Amino acid sequence: MSNEFELNCSARNDLGKGASRRLRRLADLVPAIIYGGTAAPESISIPHKDILKATTNEAFFSHIITLVVDGKKQQVVIKAMQRHPAKPRIMHADFQRVDKTHTIHVKVPVHLINEDKCKGVKVGGGSILKTMSELEIVCLPQDLPEYLEIDMADLGVGESIHISQIKLPKGVSSVDLAHGHDSDHAVVTVQAPRGGAVAEGEEA
Repeated sequence: MSNEFELNCSARNDLGKGASRRLRRLADLVPAIIYGGTAAPESISIPHKDILKATTNEAFFSHIITLVVDGKKQQVVIKAMQRHPAKPRIMHADFQRVDKTHTIHVKVPVHLINEDKCKGVKVGGGSILKTMSELEIVCLPQDLPEYLEIDMADLGVGESIHISQIKLPKGVSSVDLAHGHDSDHAVVTVQAPRGGAVAEGEEA
C-alpha cells in the first residue's frame, strides 16, 4: 500500500456529550474512540483539520492507520464516522485496533477500469450502472487491498459483474459470499438503452 496515514491524537478523560461539544467548539478537536484487541477502549481527540484532510483521500477508509496517542503509536482501521448533516465537519470517529495475527473486516472501494472501452456502451449504446461502490472483505492487515478493480471492456448490454466474478487478492475473501449464493449481488451492470427498450415494447 503506497499511502500511509498517521494522525497525532490526545487521550481525553472529560467524557459525555457536553465535553464533546466543548472539544469541537472551543478546541476544534474531534472526539473519537479506539477499541478492540486486549486493551480497554480509549477515548481520544484528534485535530479536526488533520482528520478532515486525511478523509479527502479515499484510501484513508481502506488502510491501516497509525494513531499517535500522546507519543504512543497504535495501528487501527476506521470503523465508523459521524459527519455534520449540513457542514463539512466530522463529529465523531470510531477506530478498531488491528493485530497482524488476526483478520479484520473492512469495506474497500470498487474501481471500474476501461469504462470508455466498454463493449455494451460503445457498440450497444447502453449505460453503466454501478450498484455497489464498496465491498466488505476479510483479511489479515498485511493483505488489505486499497481497492478492488473491475474491468469493463468486454461487458455487453444486459450483462453484469457479480461479487463472485471479482478477482480478489490472495488472502482476501468476501463477507457477502460467506453468506451463500443469495448474497452474490451484482456490482455493476450495463443497462440497455432506454429508447431501445421502449421501441421493443411498442413493437410487441
